[in-house]
Formats: sequence, structure tokens, C-alpha cells
Amino acid sequence: MKKLVLCLSLALAALAANADELATADALFQKKAYPQALQLYTKLANAGNVDAQRHLAEMYWYGEAGSVDDAKAELWFRKAAAKGDKTAVAALEVMKQRVARRAEIDYWVNKYDGADLKSGKFRCVAPRIPAISKVNDDITRIGNNVQAWQDCYNDFVANMNAHETLASVVPEDLLKLFNEQETAAATARLAQAREGIAAESSAGAKLTLADFAAWRSATEAWVKDHNDLVKSSTASDRSNELDARRNNYVPNRK
Repeated sequence: MKKLVLCLSLALAALAANADELATADALFQKKAYPQALQLYTKLANAGNVDAQRHLAEMYWYGEAGSVDDAKAELWFRKAAAKGDKTAVAALEVMKQRVARRAEIDYWVNKYDGADLKSGKFRCVAPRIPAISKVNDDITRIGNNVQAWQDCYNDFVANMNAHETLASVVPEDLLKLFNEQETAAATARLAQAREGIAAESSAGAKLTLADFAAWRSATEAWVKDHNDLVKSSTASDRSNELDARRNNYVPNRK
């Protein structure tokens, strides 16, 4: 009986020691002392501690073990899941989805160029603006074309402003599969794409507005000169007509 009690006491003591070391490892992790935390988690995980196995898997998964290592993360998640750890089971499902959707993740991390932000109804083609217009139909048409372009450009700007974050462009069910490094890389890529598109569109818009301003100034000046000429011509014709009437009018004399 004493031997049994002694064995039980030793087992309880071992559990207490493991609990103390796990708490120490957790504290080190919270302080971002990752190498020291990794060492303790590894020791406890090899001894069969399910919490340590899960934490160790997470460190490999998120790169806190030095670099991202999906293979080691899966290994330790499977060990923890085999002991019924629900977090590990869920993590394995996420890893499975990450494998299935790897191409989609890579697109946002390595290939995204913001084409969706300037295509379709947000593809605002600048209207052709001549140096001057002298026909009413042309003046109306060009004015309408510029207004349509400006409306499109304003919608484009509003859409750009509404898509500043990954959450606004990446589908929610895909974004939740990103790890920390992928999220950072995709965020930087989105910012770079938006910056390039904004610079390009802004430069184009300034040129279009400058062309429109020059056209309007020249056209308005021509219209004014034309109207003045017409008025002057009309006044001259009226004066000539009155003179002619005066010269041709002979009063009746008795």
C-alpha cells in the first residue's frame, strides 16, 4: 500500500512540475521570449503534454519558432488532436483548407495588381477633346462626354476609398486562412497596387481636366466673338436698311 501511495505521489509531483513548466513557458511566450518558450514547449510536448503540443504547433504555424513550418505544425497539431484537443482539431481543418486554397492565397500575396479596382464600370476612358468647337451639337456632345467621364471618375475614387483594407477586397472565408506573414505581405501588396493606380488615374484626370479647361476657354471665346460679330452685322444691316428706306421715301406733294 505504501508503494502505491508513493507511486501516486510521484505522479502527482510530476504533473505539478509539468504545470509549473507550462506556466513558465506561457509566461515566456507572452514576453515574446520565443526561443526560451520553444525550448520548454518542446520538452513538455515530447513528454506528452497536450497543451504544450498545441502551443508548439501554433509557434511553428505562425513562425514564432523562427520561421513558418507547416509540416511541424501539422505534426504537433495531430498529436494534440489525437488526445481530444478541440483547438488542434479545428487548426487541422484550417490547414486542410489552406492546402486546398493555396492558389487563391498566393494570388493575393504575390500576384494581386488591383485590376478589379479600375475595370468594368470603374474603367473611365477619357473623352476626346478637340482644341475648339464651333458647332452647337459638338459643344453639347463634348460637354456631356466630359460630364459622363467625371461621374465615372468620382465613382472610381469612391470605390478606391472603400477598398483600403484586405477585409474589403479578400473574401472573408479566404482571409481567415491567412497566416500573419501572408496577411502582412498581402496588405503591403494591396497598398502598393492602390498607390500605383491612384497616381496613374490622378495624372490622367489632371490632363483631361486641363484639356477640357483649354477647350472651354477657346470655345467660349469663339462663341463670344461670333455672337458679337452677328450682333454687329445685324445692327449694321438694320442701319443700312433704315438709310435705304429714308433715301427711297418721297413724300406726296400737291
